[in-house]
Amino acid sequence: MSGALKEVRNRIKSVQSTQQITKAMKMVSAAKLRRAQDAIIQMRPYAQKLQEMLGNIVGNAEGDTSLALAQQRTVEKVLIIVVTSDRGLCGGYNSNLIKLVKQVIKQKYAAQFAKGNVEILPLGKKGYEHFSKNNFKVIDRYWNIFSELSFEKVVEAAKFGLDAFAKGEIDAVELVYSEFKNAGTQIFTDEQFLPVKKTENTKGNTKADFIFEPDKNILLEELMPKILNTQLYKAILDAHASEHGARMTAMDKATENANELLKSLKISYNRARQAAITTEITEIVSGAAALQG
Repeated sequence: MSGALKEVRNRIKSVQSTQQITKAMKMVSAAKLRRAQDAIIQMRPYAQKLQEMLGNIVGNAEGDTSLALAQQRTVEKVLIIVVTSDRGLCGGYNSNLIKLVKQVIKQKYAAQFAKGNVEILPLGKKGYEHFSKNNFKVIDRYWNIFSELSFEKVVEAAKFGLDAFAKGEIDAVELVYSEFKNAGTQIFTDEQFLPVKKTENTKGNTKADFIFEPDKNILLEELMPKILNTQLYKAILDAHASEHGARMTAMDKATENANELLKSLKISYNRARQAAITTEITEIVSGAAALQG
């Protein structure tokens, strides 16, 4: 019985050690989440207004071939940008993003994938590792973007997609990421990054008559890439906050589970201890009775 007691004691110590780690990770994620949440909350209105403005310009420039990044072409080759995390221990965060990428391929680009014309641009180590191991066509230049996250590094990744689309090497770019709602809720999202989507005039209003200064082509050539860079940066900030929210929630659940397991183990330990004491008393009484007999 002493062996059973020792085993339960060791398990209790092991669970307590794990619980200390999960509590610490929860606190670290909570601190990082506050900073990431502030960043995306400040960025979101600016990015949304820019996207709306770009959609309006494209929607009011139908037939204008000068908008290279808005050209609709027959989709032969596809690039999917997927934003995952560098580290795990964040629940189903990464697996849900990977699942969404595969769903997008199956529903939208099955024919292109069968021809080997779908490439993955992973931003984050977990996505890079998964798609590399599973024989997808992977671009391995920017997967470590979160090691030192900055707008400049995001621009480099965005430029790769913009240049490939402008040269006709890619006909569509999809963006898969997690939109941050709150610490416990992430919205796994698929957006068309390129070609630029136009804003539909659903209210039947007359089209806006934009006055461009300087020349329209010069302005749009400069403006469109900058707005798209901002859109990708906003998506990455969303994903960054989502990751920390998911990890904080996962570590909170793990801490609760450790508490429940400790309660169960302590009950088992007390029962085993009582059984050992009862056995010892029985042996002493039996020995005393034998001596008297």
